Amino acid sequence: MGILALDVGDKTIGVAVSDSLLLTAQGLEVIRRTSIANDFSRLKEIIAQYQIHTIIVGFPKNMNGTIGPRGELTKKFASQLSQSFSQVQVKLWDERLSTVAAERSLIAADVKRAKRKKVIDKMAAVFILQGYLDSLPR
Repeated sequence: MGILALDVGDKTIGVAVSDSLLLTAQGLEVIRRTSIANDFSRLKEIIAQYQIHTIIVGFPKNMNGTIGPRGELTKKFASQLSQSFSQVQVKLWDERLSTVAAERSLIAADVKRAKRKKVIDKMAAVFILQGYLDSLPR
C-alpha cells in the first residue's frame, strides 16, 4: 500500500509514489494532459499497480495563504478524483515553492535546461510527497 502525489498543471501532471514503508518519495512520471478521461485512465492504472490508498494533490496557495485561480482548479480536480476513486483518500497539501525547490535541486545537479523542463513536474511531485511523508507521525 502506497501514497501517490500529484503536481497538477494545465498541460502536465507530475507523479510521485512512496516506498512501501512510507519513508521516501520517488518520481514516477509526467502525464501529458489531453483530457480528464485520459488523465484518470492513467491514474487508475497507477493506483492499481502501486496499490495506492492515499493521493496527495499539491495545492498551490499564494504566498500570503490565499487561494488563487490555479488553487481553485486544483480543488476541482481533487474533488473529481475523490468522486472517481472513492476507494482512495484524496488530500490537498500546501505545495508553495515545491516547483522552485525542484528547479533548484535540478540546477544543483547540473541538469540541462531542456532536461529540467521534462522532469520538473515529476520532481515537484517528489517534493510534495516527501513533505507529506515527513509530516506523518512515526
